[in-house]
Amino acid sequence: MAGNLSRFDPFRATARFDPMQEMEDFLKESRWMPSMRRFGAESSLKMDVSETDQAYTVKAEIPGVAKEDIKVAIEGNNVSISAEIKKEHEEKEGENLICSERYYGQQSRHFSLAQEVDDAKAEAKYHDGVLELVLPKKASTGRKQISIQ
Repeated sequence: MAGNLSRFDPFRATARFDPMQEMEDFLKESRWMPSMRRFGAESSLKMDVSETDQAYTVKAEIPGVAKEDIKVAIEGNNVSISAEIKKEHEEKEGENLICSERYYGQQSRHFSLAQEVDDAKAEAKYHDGVLELVLPKKASTGRKQISIQ
């Protein structure tokens, strides 16, 4: 009976040590991953979301982007953030680019909150590469019970 066997190499995992990949692997296998997916944890736009009784606060890291290139859309309890990261064209005579790791293009993040947002009162500020959203919660109309005639 032939099978797929591979030689165990204890140093292979150490040689490719990537702490962020290790953390992603841990989260995928843990009980926290379903709640992390609600906020789109796979995205490269990193953010913090906090909540009070009155509002949600979102802080998203979007460095190197002009505020005019950031779009925020709110519909009910759904929030979308998108940003266009543009490449600067700067060429110097006699200079060769050896490595380029910076990202250019469109990035977006979509997530749902537990309660609807009052979009008329929502605020957005962008300073030092951080977008801050204050999203007031819509007043809950509660549950209405009706009498049967």
